Amino acid sequence: MMTTDNSDQPLPLCFILMPFGVKPAHGGRNIDFNSVYHNIIAPAVTAAGMEPLRADEEKHGGIIHKAMYERLILCDYAVADLTTANANVFYELGVRHAVRPSSTALMFAEGFGSLPFDVNGLRALPYQLGADGKPAQIESDIKALTANLLDCRDSTKSAQTDSPIYQLLQDFPDIQRLKTDVFRDQARYSEKIKAELAKARDLAKQDIQAAQAAVDVVFAEVENLIADEPGVMIDLLLSYRAVEGWENMTRLVESLPRVLADTVLVQEQYAMALNRSKRGEEAERVLKALIDKHGPSSESYGILGRVYKDRWQLSKQQGSTILADGLLKQAIDAYLKGFETDWRDAYPGINALNLMEQTDPPDPRRLQLSSVVRFAVERRIESGQPDYWDYATLLELAILSTDKSSAADPLAKALAALREPWEAETTMQNLSLIRDLRQGRGEDVSWENEIISVLQSAISGSK
Repeated sequence: MMTTDNSDQPLPLCFILMPFGVKPAHGGRNIDFNSVYHNIIAPAVTAAGMEPLRADEEKHGGIIHKAMYERLILCDYAVADLTTANANVFYELGVRHAVRPSSTALMFAEGFGSLPFDVNGLRALPYQLGADGKPAQIESDIKALTANLLDCRDSTKSAQTDSPIYQLLQDFPDIQRLKTDVFRDQARYSEKIKAELAKARDLAKQDIQAAQAAVDVVFAEVENLIADEPGVMIDLLLSYRAVEGWENMTRLVESLPRVLADTVLVQEQYAMALNRSKRGEEAERVLKALIDKHGPSSESYGILGRVYKDRWQLSKQQGSTILADGLLKQAIDAYLKGFETDWRDAYPGINALNLMEQTDPPDPRRLQLSSVVRFAVERRIESGQPDYWDYATLLELAILSTDKSSAADPLAKALAALREPWEAETTMQNLSLIRDLRQGRGEDVSWENEIISVLQSAISGSK
C-alpha cells in the first residue's frame, strides 16, 4: 500500500534511475550503489515527503518492460545517478527528459571521471564516497539531496523546467508540426556557416591575419544566434583558436549561455585562450575550478601545465630564479598528473619530459617516463588515427634522445598533418628550450637549429 502523509493523501512517487549492486568505476575502484541508495537516496526522498521507487531491472524479450516506461513517464519525481555513465540510466534519463519538463534531480559521485559532454552542463549534485565505495558523508549528502528534491517540488508549482529539451526547444513537444520548415532552414544555414569557418581555418595556413578577418566576418553574421545554435558557437570558438584569435575566444565564451559556457570543453578552451592572452592567473583559476568540479583529465592538466610553463619562462626572463624554480616544478607536476590520468594521451607526457631536462640536475624520472611516452604514442599511431601531435611527440623524443637519424620522418609527417599554425609554434618553442639548454653547455646544436628553422618556415608562411 502506498504511504500517506497526515492528510491521508498518497505521497508522490520518486522513481530512482541508477545502477544497482557493486560496479567497477574509473581508476579500478568499485562503487556500492545499493549502499548509495539505502544510505543517501531513500532517506532523502523520504525526508522530502516522497516515496522512493527503485527501478526494476527485469527485462523481457530484450527490451525494458512496460512497467519501466510507466514509471519513467508517470512518477511525479525522479532521481538519476549519473556516476559511471551507465547506459541504462542515460537512456532512461533521456526518456524522462523527453516527457517531463521538470521534477528530475541529478546526482553523481565525485572523483570517478567527468560527466559526458551532453549532460555536464546540467545541474547535478555531487556526493562523496570512501575508499570502500560506500557513502562517506551521509548526513550532509542526505541534506543536500533533500533540498534538491524540495526544489523540484517547488519547480513543478512554478512551471520551471529542468529538462534541457524543454528549456532549449521552443514549442516542444509540438516542434515536429510547428517547426519542420524552420528547422530545415536552420540546419542548412548551420552547414553554410560551418563551411565558411572551415574555409577560414584553411586560410590560416597561408595568411593568419586574413583568416582572423574571415572568422570575424562569420561571427558578425551569427552573433544573434549565440543562444540558439550551440553547434555553430563551438565551431566558431575552435575556429578562433585555429587562427590564434585568443582575445576573441575569451569574449565569445563570456557571451555564451551559461549552460554551454560551463561545459568542460568550453572551459578548457577558455583557459587556453586566457593564458595565450597573457592572463595566466585567470586561466589557472578556471582550470583548478574545472578539475575540482569534474575531476582530472589529461587535457585540463595539460593546459594547466602550459600555464605554469609560460609563467616559468617569464620569471626566468625577469631574473626571478627562486620563483622560476617553483613554477617549473608546478608545470612538471601538472603535466605528469595529466599523463597519469590518461596514459593514452602522450601530449602531457612529452611536455613533462621536456621540462624535466630543464631542472638542475635533470629530473631522473625522465629516463623511465620516456619509454612510457614512446609506447603511448606508438600505440596511437598504430591505431590508424594519428594526428599532428603524435608525430610532433616522436620528433621531440628524437631531439631529447639526440637521435638525429629518427627525426626526419616524424618531422615530415608532422608538417603534413599540420592543421593550425599554433601547433607548429608550440613544438618549435619546446625544441627551442632544449636547443638553448644544450647551447648553454657548449654543445653543437646545428641539427636542432635546422629542424627549428623548418618549423619556423611553416609558421612564417601563415603570418
